[in-house]
Amino acid sequence: MRIVFAGTPDVAVPSLTQLARGHDIVGVVTRPDAAQGRKREMLPSAVARRAHELGLVTFKRARFDTSLSAEIADLQPDLGVVVAFGGMIPRVALDIPRLGWINLHFSKLPEWRGASPLQHEIMAGSSVAHVTIFRLVEELDAGDVLASKASPLGAHETAGNALNRLGDEGANLLSTV
Repeated sequence: MRIVFAGTPDVAVPSLTQLARGHDIVGVVTRPDAAQGRKREMLPSAVARRAHELGLVTFKRARFDTSLSAEIADLQPDLGVVVAFGGMIPRVALDIPRLGWINLHFSKLPEWRGASPLQHEIMAGSSVAHVTIFRLVEELDAGDVLASKASPLGAHETAGNALNRLGDEGANLLSTV
């Protein structure tokens, strides 16, 4: 299957890696290089680094605009996959892949929509974290749920540790959809 992947941080890398094993990743969309560390050195995102290692065509954009949508359309993807991209996919781009777009979300939907959902789920006292895969629609985190998996949280597990673990679990779940 021809897939366009959109993601940025470390947590998205396992999904990109997993998808690249069994599919043709025709393009990767990620955020532009950003100042990081004490020296504020301009560095590529974790997804940009992994895409480079895999030899994939990469688009570094702050937002998904009309010109990027046209470039994605030229790739003729069958499916779009989003994992922590950091921006909305506009209506014009939602219609490009033949099978639409799916998103790996790091919490239970529809209960925990929006940014930082895992952190909010933990702050609410949940003893379980979730990964959810759903179809993208114009409304934020509102598409049909395709798969979901619950995972117990350790008594002293931080949101950061849980997110790293859920990145791997989400990649495995993504490979089943």
